[in-house]
Amino acid sequence: MRANERLGWYAQQFEMVEVNSTFYSVPDLRMVERWCAATPDRFTFDVKLHQLFSFHSTAAKLLPPDLQQRAETDGTGKVKRTPALEEAMLNVFLGSMSILRSAGKLGVLLLQLSPAFSPRIHKLEELEHLIDVLRDYPLAIEFRNRNWVIGDQLRSTISFLRARRVAFVNVDTPAADHFTIMPSDLNEITSPGFSYLRLHGRNARGYLSGKTVAARFDYDYSDQEIVEVAERSKKLARKTRELHVIFNNNNLDYAPRAAARLRVALSQLFSAPPQTPELF
Repeated sequence: MRANERLGWYAQQFEMVEVNSTFYSVPDLRMVERWCAATPDRFTFDVKLHQLFSFHSTAAKLLPPDLQQRAETDGTGKVKRTPALEEAMLNVFLGSMSILRSAGKLGVLLLQLSPAFSPRIHKLEELEHLIDVLRDYPLAIEFRNRNWVIGDQLRSTISFLRARRVAFVNVDTPAADHFTIMPSDLNEITSPGFSYLRLHGRNARGYLSGKTVAARFDYDYSDQEIVEVAERSKKLARKTRELHVIFNNNNLDYAPRAAARLRVALSQLFSAPPQTPELF
């Protein structure tokens, strides 16, 4: 299947997609217009915020061309984060998002924080400005450092998000205590309007040592595990108006196949679409 045909085919199987490419670049307006044209009226795009906002080390080449020229960089070509750069970047980013929003297709903005964003070094208040600027958008935050939810810190983290009506991203992850792996036993609702569940697979070795995204999240959920996810989803959905469930086990066709099986388990479909690994 040609690249320009994939989204349209995908939209025949699912009602929502999480856009990952926006973590690495800002889509131009024409591309976002094509996304809208390729999908039905009620299709939803959850969009990952650019890595500049998530405390990741960001190469200048990942910025829009005009901002590349304006950004200060260190000796390795990494951008120095400044309020002026972040404001300019956000204006460009939200300009692209305005097309989805006008079409009624913009869902949640997802901030996937760096594991380096640790309570030993950072404070939650450092997120305050971004949250305030995005106050008119549904916003979900995924922590990638488990120290934010261990012991007494959990209460502080959840209270911070709840007070600002920002969704805490619940996860399904490998059973390991490494600081970069968030625990899977949390089912926190911090926004009355929506909740978010991301499923990363349960491959601890791949998660910790994988050199590629496909290697890190190389996991094929079993039928019994899909049933477990369905029950967890139902419990979360009873506590909020809308639940977004995203599979991030993105090796081969594992994620879309798991998502199709989950829809069957939730009685949204009577049978899963045929397996077509060559499409993914």
